[in-house]
Amino acid sequence: MSKLRFAPMFVLLAAVGLNATLPVLGLTQSAYAADDADKAKAETVRQEIGLPLQAAQALIKEQKYKEALAKIAETDAVGDKTPFEIYSIDRMRGAAAASAGDIPLAGKSFEAVIASGRLAPAEQAKIVKALGNLYYEAQNYPKAIEWLSRSQKEGDNDPATHTLLIQSYYLSNDIPRATSELQAVIAADEAAGRAPSEINLKLLISCALKSNDKVAYLAVLEKLNTYYPKKEYWADLLNKVQSKPGFSDRLVLDVYRLKAATIQLQTSTEFTDMAQLALLAGFPAEAKKVMDQGYQAGLLGSGSDAAKQKRLRDQANKAAADDLKTMAQSEASVSSSKEGTGQINLGYALVTAGQFDKGLALMEDGLKKSGLKRSEDAKLHLGIAYQMAGQKEKAIQAFKTVQGADGVADLARLWVMQVNRPVN
Repeated sequence: MSKLRFAPMFVLLAAVGLNATLPVLGLTQSAYAADDADKAKAETVRQEIGLPLQAAQALIKEQKYKEALAKIAETDAVGDKTPFEIYSIDRMRGAAAASAGDIPLAGKSFEAVIASGRLAPAEQAKIVKALGNLYYEAQNYPKAIEWLSRSQKEGDNDPATHTLLIQSYYLSNDIPRATSELQAVIAADEAAGRAPSEINLKLLISCALKSNDKVAYLAVLEKLNTYYPKKEYWADLLNKVQSKPGFSDRLVLDVYRLKAATIQLQTSTEFTDMAQLALLAGFPAEAKKVMDQGYQAGLLGSGSDAAKQKRLRDQANKAAADDLKTMAQSEASVSSSKEGTGQINLGYALVTAGQFDKGLALMEDGLKKSGLKRSEDAKLHLGIAYQMAGQKEKAIQAFKTVQGADGVADLARLWVMQVNRPVN
């Protein structure tokens, strides 16, 4: 999981206002009016504290952070410090430590600054948020959770803060809390008509993986592929769907069809397997098209299996040609049948042969007949036929009617994704 990157030390340096002049008793008291003498005394620091802090301030501006920390350390020997002196030391030490990369010291110092109660609300909000970022960068996730949560409670509505908080839960292995937070954010995005961020969806998938929740993993993977379709997501989806318990072997050809439409067939075996399955199912034009694509892709026709591949291609070509000759006779036969399976299969064969109007009409009419052996498969194939014919709205309508627990409904749902947002 990639981590978000922030620059908390810069936020802290801006929040502490290093360009301000530090009021030092005996050096700057003339800046106060006589009637404010008591207030000036209360809000200044003695020279033995002010001079090292002013030197540290200059060193920080010169990016000499370790030297600045050494100067600040000189104030540790001064006794009877006032609350304002303690506050001023912590503020300067926190800035120097953050820049020097000493996160424990920076955190301790700025926590003390916040606890002093001397910060204006806007200034405190910046430092609280920056502390959360600082602890996150230091991989101190319990502390990051503490301060990022406080930042939100104090009015921080920055989505990046919430994302960082969720990542902190995840990285501290509080998977249930990370999961619930992510689900809430994603649901809110979807309710508002926004696409959830890819970072949040990928993090939720990681939560499902850590929890070994296969159902949740698949559900989030579908969301991820819906909003951000990519070939690697499709490959994972197809693998997960096909490996679900109860997935029917009769749908392997349909898996190949979806794979061909999304990530494309990748190997010579995939091309020849799909072609053989299409031939066995009675769709020689589809088999011919698959073999032609395999040859065009340079994956068929060479190597030790070249002769076998040529025989399969010749078989597909001959069967497709023979099928065209007998389609008219077959149409009369299936149309007169009371059962619509033959009509649907012939219609699909016509669609794969490029005769969209005639094929779709046969399939639509076949679905109206009673006694279909595989009515849900028929609806799936009608949706695929509509998609091949470029009728996207009808394809989606057909896919959304498919039901079943053997994998056919899963494939139909994935086809809706493909039609709505084709993978690039």
